[in-house]
Amino acid sequence: MPKMIQLAHSPDADDIFMYFAIKFGWVDTKDYEFTNIGLDIETLNVEAMKGTYDVSAISFGMYPLIKEEYALLRTAVSFGEGYGPKLIRRKDKKLKRNFKVALSGKYTTNAMLFRIYYPDARPVYMDFLEIEEAVVSGKVDAGVLIHESILDFDESLEVEKEIWDIWVELAGKDLPLPLGGMAIRRSLPLNRAIDIENILIDGVKVANEKKEELCAKLEKDNLVRISSDMLKKYLDMYASDESVELSQLQLKALDTLYKIGFEHGLWDTPIKTEDYLIPKEYKALRNS
Repeated sequence: MPKMIQLAHSPDADDIFMYFAIKFGWVDTKDYEFTNIGLDIETLNVEAMKGTYDVSAISFGMYPLIKEEYALLRTAVSFGEGYGPKLIRRKDKKLKRNFKVALSGKYTTNAMLFRIYYPDARPVYMDFLEIEEAVVSGKVDAGVLIHESILDFDESLEVEKEIWDIWVELAGKDLPLPLGGMAIRRSLPLNRAIDIENILIDGVKVANEKKEELCAKLEKDNLVRISSDMLKKYLDMYASDESVELSQLQLKALDTLYKIGFEHGLWDTPIKTEDYLIPKEYKALRNS
């Protein structure tokens, strides 16, 4: 009897890419059967706070709020390297201190960094697919674009500030910008959590190894919102060999993110990321 695991991810191209090698049967899932749920990242953040899904994509910036209920996984991670979400405005618009801004969700990493940097701005939260039009139409003064929308937006708009530049100013170091990853419910037995993490690691590895084939299949089956050329460009940014397993540099970046959040009063205690991962010592002992 297969063990059913709910795996929730966003409909964003890099999430789909990193999961669908499993969906297409290219990875040995042992005695597990994964049911995938596709929801926008802010909905996933909110559902994670309710403990809804066994495994879920989340924004790194909200993880401290669920650290007691979920462990962080080492795989399917997205970081920016000199790029990331963009604060955009109309070219004919000058922003005041208390400008009205559209954000993709209260708990996203970009919203965390934005609110620290622009404390007087007035956020309005909406689906990320609606942000560009809200700025073009003047419903808001500016908006933060995420996902594929950073690659191509209306010619009447221009970038006011890169979230990458905010990150560099706040972090004080040249570290990759942590954006999103995966979390697993702590109520699952540890041996099961280890199995699931390893299966997901294999899935991201296989996806990268078969990138051309997988991209063609995703586009053919209408599983992504963008064309093949733009898909490859986007995946090179957010779903690559750097997404397979957290590196020491990425861990340092996460520790820095959580230090910034602690110093700005977003959570009560400092957090060291390594303490919230599935312990590798147990994996080694189990496999010895």
